[in-house]
This record gives sequence, structure tokens and C-alpha cells, in this order.
Amino acid sequence: MRATFDLHSHVVEVKFQLFWDGEGLQRSNNTCSDLTTWRRVRRLVIDIERRIHADWLKQVAMEFPAWGVLVGCLLLGWIAVQQIKYLLKKQHLRGPFFILPFLGTALSLVWEPTKYWEKQAFFSQKTGISCNYIFGRFTVFIRDSEISQKVFANVRPDAFQLIGHPFGSKLFGDINLIFMYGDEHKDLRRRLAPLFTIKALATYVTIQERTIRSHIERWLMMASNGSPLTLRVLCRDMNLETSQNVFVGPYLTPEMKEQFTKDYNAFNMGVMALPLDFPGCLYNKAKHAVRRLVAVLTECARQSRIRMNQGEEPECLLDFWTKEILREIEEAEDAGLPAPPHTSEKEVGHHVFDFLFAAQDASTSSLVWAVTLLDSHPKVLEKVRKEQSTLSSPLSLEKIRLMEYTQMVVREVLRFRPPATLVPHVARVNFPITETYTIPKGTIVFPSVFDSSFQGFTDPHSFDPDRFSPERQEDQRYKRNWLVFGAGPHQCLGQRYAVNHLTLFTSLFTSMVEFTRVPTPGQDELVYTPTIAPKDHGFFLLSKRK
Repeated sequence: MRATFDLHSHVVEVKFQLFWDGEGLQRSNNTCSDLTTWRRVRRLVIDIERRIHADWLKQVAMEFPAWGVLVGCLLLGWIAVQQIKYLLKKQHLRGPFFILPFLGTALSLVWEPTKYWEKQAFFSQKTGISCNYIFGRFTVFIRDSEISQKVFANVRPDAFQLIGHPFGSKLFGDINLIFMYGDEHKDLRRRLAPLFTIKALATYVTIQERTIRSHIERWLMMASNGSPLTLRVLCRDMNLETSQNVFVGPYLTPEMKEQFTKDYNAFNMGVMALPLDFPGCLYNKAKHAVRRLVAVLTECARQSRIRMNQGEEPECLLDFWTKEILREIEEAEDAGLPAPPHTSEKEVGHHVFDFLFAAQDASTSSLVWAVTLLDSHPKVLEKVRKEQSTLSSPLSLEKIRLMEYTQMVVREVLRFRPPATLVPHVARVNFPITETYTIPKGTIVFPSVFDSSFQGFTDPHSFDPDRFSPERQEDQRYKRNWLVFGAGPHQCLGQRYAVNHLTLFTSLFTSMVEFTRVPTPGQDELVYTPTIAPKDHGFFLLSKRK
């Protein structure tokens, strides 16, 4: 009889030569009863099993330090190094003392961005700056207007670089006006100036009014059954169509517009998502959406070039730019020089996408806040309507200039609720931002436009359009605190276009619509979309104004 035991990969063979003599079992010169024999076998097996367990445990105990303890020590060491590096960068700034490796406070930023930035502002009350750590990057939050001005004024290779988004270069691509500085940036801005001349802005106003008016009429039809509407969604769609019509005008077919809208919404979702660059993730979808959007805009640039070469009049922003590009190329050819930089159709497509991004979400936020604040300030609304009653349709650039009080309201909306609350930069070098603190190289810096808007101004937490009146002139007295359009070399190139758009909308909406906000819990709390909006996203009952 042979008994074989496979214990923990050790094969133990216990061999018994058992001979049957007809009366019992006989084992090599020693005959035992069946019971006695099997008891001995059982004890032998138990003893062998104990020995095997002991040997295995000894082997594990000997092998474990070779990998388990080593890995554990390396992990603890890495965590300690990250913590020490963070504390060395933090110095005396207020911010979290202990950080999670790599993630830092990223989860709270994604889940509750409003509370996250409120906490950063609270930490920076005394010194004007605070710090934090997200996705492996040390960050500095700037509350003080003068320190923010210092960042805006020093966008250059040996100071700061504007990035627009913490992971902007991966999301937007490298061909982007946002990431430029120095002579290249100055030259391109100079060449873009013809896009915002009086003639160009007058052309845009006609397109803007037509698009806004058609959407408001559509909203009134939707609201005719007495159901409230969410204005942010409606304004977002209206703004996207306005941008499409103003920027690339006749070059988008209805089918292209539909796909364009889907891709832009996918991009917008990715801006607020965790930067997980894997198939199916929102961030990854946004990157692919940007490529498709740029491809469409590149095709529009090609069509515009054909049309402008035929000597036709500009009908959109792209046409005004193409006309200038063709002139520059012709002058370069006459001089025997290559075409100037940023004149290829692909580069133009990328830069038009920059304009689209700048015009879209910030403008949507401002439109919703304009309606919300006018609803809660009926006397201001009454004065706006009184001014609008003196103007007739169609509207024009000249008539917008006559809307003095409406423009004061628009500027106060932008001050009171600046849509893009933060303007991310990255420190290219160790930069002494104050007498006592130097921002380390590689730090993501967040100047807060929102917090600057409540510094200096008289009773800053009240909505008061008269602060922009010729008598008070707070826009001049506190202009270093009014950073809605940034400052320095990257100050918004299209700010006149943006103000005109908000003024036109305010004019048309207050003239055409009676509106009442539907109360909801916490409706005035701020939410990030990614620009700020009221928590209810502008939940209103609308009806046609008689």
C-alpha cells in the first residue's frame, strides 16, 4: 500500500510494505493489528504536516523581507519625501499640513469646487496667498489684487506662463494663443487687431442681434404652456450658435453645426472632469472632441480663403482675419520672404477655437447672472427698460453706445459675478512674489479674479450699477481690482465684443420678456460649470412682454 500526501507543494511519500497473510497485516518483520497500523500512519502524517508547515513558514519569513518589507519601506519613503517637499515649498503659507500622495486635495476640488476655493480664499485672508496640492502639483492661490497684477504683468519665459486650465496644454493642444508669450505673442495680437475694429464689431452686432432675437422668441414659445425654463442651458445653446455665426458665419452647414455642438459639449464636460486620459473617460473624450472641432474650423478657414480671394466682403470674424492673412502673404511674396507665421489654415483653425472657448462659457455665465440680478433688483430693471424704450430696432453699434445705464449694469454684473473666477498660470522659475515668499518653479498659480472684485470698491458685496457712473467712476478709481478681462500682455483681446454681447442680450431680453424666478433651496449659491452660475442655473417663468 502506498500513501502520497501533497502538502504546500512538498510531496511526501510514506511507503508501507504491507503483506496480507490471511489473518492480518504484516509490516516487514513486525505484524500489527489494522487499528494499530493506521494509528501509526495517522501520527506519522500529522508529524510530517507539522514539519512541512514549519518549514514553509520559515521560508516565507526568510523571503518576505526580500520584497514585502522593501516595497513597504520604499512606499513609506516616497510618501515621506512628497510630504517633506510639500512642506519645504509651503513654508509659512496657510494650507493643508498633511497631503495625500499624488492626489492631494484633488477629490474635494472635483466634488465640491465652490467650497474648495472658498477655503483657499479663507486661508489667504491675512497674507493674500495660500497653498495646496493637487495631482502631484504644488499650487498657490492668490487673493490679493496687487499680487494678482504682478502675475498678470509677468507672463514671460523667465516668470509665468498662462495655461488657462491646470492641464490645458494636453487638452487644447500646443498651437494655442493662451500659451504664447514674448515677441511671438505680441506680433500675433497685433495682427489680430483688425478682427475687433469698429467696422468688424458693427458687422458682429448685426449677427448677434439676429441670433439672440430668434432664440428669445423660441424660448417664449417653449414657455407658453406655463412651465419654467432653465436659462443656463438655453443661453449656452444660444451662445454657441452666436459664436458659430459670428466667428465662421456661412461656412458651417446645419449638419456640421449639430456635430459641432455635440463636440463642444463633450469638450466642456472634459474641462471639469478628472484628467484621466483613458478611452471612455470624459477627459479623453474632450481631447478627441477638440481635434474634431479644430478640423472643422480648419475646413472653414480653407473655404474663407477661397471666398476672400474672390474679393467678396467679410461676413464673419474668420473673413476679416483671412483678408488680413492674404494681404500679409502677398506682401511677403513681393518681398521674396516666406509666409508669416500663424497663417496656415490649421493654425487659423486652432486660434479660432481659442476665441470660441473664450467667448462661450464665460458669456453664458454672465447672461444668466444678468437676468438673475435684474430679477432681484426691480428698480435697476425698471431703469434699464426705461432706457431701452427710447431706442428702436434694429440695434447697432451706435445705439449700444447710447445705452449708458445698461452698460453700467453690464459692468456691475461682470464685477459682482465675474464668470471666470480663476486664471491659472505656471511658474517657469522660482519667482519672488512677495518680500517673504518665493513661488517655486513648476507651481500652478491661481490669481482669483473673483476675490479681487470685492476689494477696494464701495460696499463691494452690494449690486450697485451706479458705481460705474460718470459721477462716481469707481471703474477708474479701482481699475486694478476689476480684473474680469485680465491684465498685462494677455488681457482679453475681445473684451469689447463680450461687453457688446451682454449689452445686446440685456437690451433684447428686458424689452421682449417678462420673467419671474421660481424659488428653489439655495438658488443663489455658486456652482462651477466650469464658470460660475447660480445653483438653480436660472430657473425662470417667462412670458411675452406687452
